[in-house]
Amino acid sequence: MALSNNSLYHRLFVELADPRTNDWFLITSPVPGLTIIGLYLYFTLKWGPRYMADRKPFQLQMTLVVYNFIQVLVSCWLFYEGLDAAWLRSYSWKCQPVDFSRSPEAMRVASGVYIYFLAKMSELLDTIFFVIRKKNRQITFLHMYHHTVMPMISWGATKYYPGGHGTLIGVINSFVHIIMYTYYMLSAMGPQYQRFLFWKRHITTLQMLQFCIAFIHSSQLLFYDCGYPRWTVVFTLPNSIFFYYLFYDFYYKAYGKPEDKKSVKVETRIGSCNQAHTNGVVNGYVTDKNYGEFQSNGVLINDKNEKKNA
Repeated sequence: MALSNNSLYHRLFVELADPRTNDWFLITSPVPGLTIIGLYLYFTLKWGPRYMADRKPFQLQMTLVVYNFIQVLVSCWLFYEGLDAAWLRSYSWKCQPVDFSRSPEAMRVASGVYIYFLAKMSELLDTIFFVIRKKNRQITFLHMYHHTVMPMISWGATKYYPGGHGTLIGVINSFVHIIMYTYYMLSAMGPQYQRFLFWKRHITTLQMLQFCIAFIHSSQLLFYDCGYPRWTVVFTLPNSIFFYYLFYDFYYKAYGKPEDKKSVKVETRIGSCNQAHTNGVVNGYVTDKNYGEFQSNGVLINDKNEKKNA
C-alpha cells in the first residue's frame, strides 16, 4: 500500500510536472503552499479575530502605502511581460500550446507564470491587514474565495503548464490589479487624495469584464485543438461564471444594476468617507458595502460624521 501511495505521489507531483519549474521554491510539493493557505484561513477566521477582540486596531498607513505600491509595480511588470513575451508577439489568440523547451523565450514565460503565483501568495496579506485593523466586515465570501482559490490555480499552472493558452487571464488580471492597487494606495495616502477616488465602482466593472473575457477565451479550447489540455475548461469555465456572479452580486447590492445609468451616485467630496479611506481600508477587493457610513447603495449618510472625521 505504501509503495502504491509513493508511486501515485511520484506520478502526480514528479512525472506529470514540468521539469523546468518543478524544483522552484514552493512548487515541488503542494504541502508548503497548502500549509500557508491553511494558516491563512485559520488566522483570518479564528485566531486573528480572537486575538484582536480586546485590542485596538493597528494603524498601518505607511505600511499600506508601501504594500500597495509594491503590488502596483509587480502588476505592471507582469502585464508588460505577458504582452511582450507572448500575447503581442508569438501567441495565437485562438489556441496556444505550452512551449516546454528551455529556450529563452519559453523560460521567460515560465518565469512570469511563477512570479504571478508568488504575487497571489503575497496578496494573502490583504486579508491579514483587514484582520489586524479590525475591518472584519470586509472579509466577505467573495474576498476569501478569491484569495484561497487563486494561489492554488496559479500553483498548478506553474507546476504543470507554465505558459500557453491559460496565461491570458493572468495578463488581464494583472492589468486590473494595476488599477485596483493604485486606488488602494491613493486611498491609504489620506483624505487629500480622495478627490481622485471617484472611479471605485469601475474597478468592479473591470473585474466582471475580465471573467467574461476569460470565459470566451477558454471556451475556444472546445473548438480548437493546439495541444493545450482541453480538460482545463472543466475548471476555467465554471469558475469564470462563479466569479462573475459574485462580483455582479456585489455590484448590484452596492451600486445597483451595472447597466442602470440612473444608479445612485457616490459622493466624493474632499473630507468625506474619511473613516473608509484614511488608512486604505480596501486592501483587498472592493467590499465597502457594509461601511457604517454607507447605505447598501453606497450613498454617504450622516454628514455630521463626515465633518467630524474630515
